[in-house]
Amino acid sequence: MLQTPSGGAGHGTAAADGLLSIGAVLNVLRDEFPDITISKIRFLESEGLVDPRRTPAGYRKFSARDVERLGHVLRMQRDHYLPLKVIREHLDAMERGEAVPLPTVGRQREAGESLPEPVAAAAAARIGRAELLAAVGIEERQLDEWEAYGLIAPLPDGAYDAETATVATLVVELGRFGIEPRHLRVMKAAADREAGLVDQVVAPLKRHRNPQTRAHAEARTKELAGLAVKLHAALVQTALGVRLP
Repeated sequence: MLQTPSGGAGHGTAAADGLLSIGAVLNVLRDEFPDITISKIRFLESEGLVDPRRTPAGYRKFSARDVERLGHVLRMQRDHYLPLKVIREHLDAMERGEAVPLPTVGRQREAGESLPEPVAAAAAARIGRAELLAAVGIEERQLDEWEAYGLIAPLPDGAYDAETATVATLVVELGRFGIEPRHLRVMKAAADREAGLVDQVVAPLKRHRNPQTRAHAEARTKELAGLAVKLHAALVQTALGVRLP
């Protein structure tokens, strides 16, 4: 449960009416979301995820309900990699009193898991460029750099596969250890070779006239991809002499 600060006046404190400045909201959210910024809060507002009140001078004032809603938004981005549109529709339905399950868009992260697990198949959902930047907490120049190194590639219409958020999150995490995007080109090249091998195996099935056979090709692709991911992880662990939990 998010706790709101109380007492005092000025930046980072609650007003007498119980409403919070954007700086105070930032302080509340930072305990659970250390990477949150004022720019991201403003972006979420611009996307219709939260609607704070405005003073006559134009300053934002957030209620406890606004802060709770922001927490839900950030949690669904972090743990479930949901696009903002899906999150907004889900929260709006909840506020209307509708009993709606959490949307399943791609893979979900377990509670307490620090890094996302590899998955066999990419999610069918798509995410926009602005949503990707906000979800991962990176700047345009970083995304441009990653695209230049081939780590991330947009779809023909400029959007991204939702699984791109997982890739971007892992690039950020590795960067904290000093591993730069240019260092990751070897991993991307290895992944492309593995994907090419899998594609060679299933290509005859994909070209088959029988629709059932083509559907079987998709299932076989997922199975082979999962095995390739497990083998890759096992080989890296063996090479390093470590065992992951």
